[in-house]
Amino acid sequence: MTGARHPLYRLHKSDVVEIRFTFSPEFDQVTTVSPDGFLSLKGIGDLSAEGLTVHELAESVRNAYSSMLRDPEVSVILKDFERPFFIAGGQVGKPGKFELRSPTSVAEAIAIAGGFTEGAKHSQVVLFRKVSDGVVESHLLNVKTMLASRNLEEDLELKPGDMLFVPQNRISKIRKFLPVANLSTFFTPAQF
Repeated sequence: MTGARHPLYRLHKSDVVEIRFTFSPEFDQVTTVSPDGFLSLKGIGDLSAEGLTVHELAESVRNAYSSMLRDPEVSVILKDFERPFFIAGGQVGKPGKFELRSPTSVAEAIAIAGGFTEGAKHSQVVLFRKVSDGVVESHLLNVKTMLASRNLEEDLELKPGDMLFVPQNRISKIRKFLPVANLSTFFTPAQF
């Protein structure tokens, strides 16, 4: 039984499926969901696939080929798909897109992304989470306090598609304008 916690995978653009016909192997094929959400099938043409589960696609393919084949027996195998991911940006060692292979918390995700840089503002990490089309919620996390207190109860678990943003701290923003410590001359505000 699947429920809200474990929904069945639904096909996306660029997913690759293998379609096998038990009694008509000449129709076997490997095809990709195109950018418009359709599959191109031998002898049939385009068939809508985006948003369907693998089982629903098998039923749809079976129905499409029933005009050509008598009681077609079809199996669909998901060969390649968009793997769950999170994105880390801002003041982390290796900003980018990372696979989300197992339950991962915000602190773990920051470590995966190379940790905080010297200019990171640990106290205002932002987690952006897409709730629905056009709606994104944001959570402001004080990772500095969480780690210092050794209490990870408030460390949120990431969901596929989440984005972490670590802003730059104020000191690092103005550091480039401060004099270098080893210079022998002192700058006065009047010089600027």
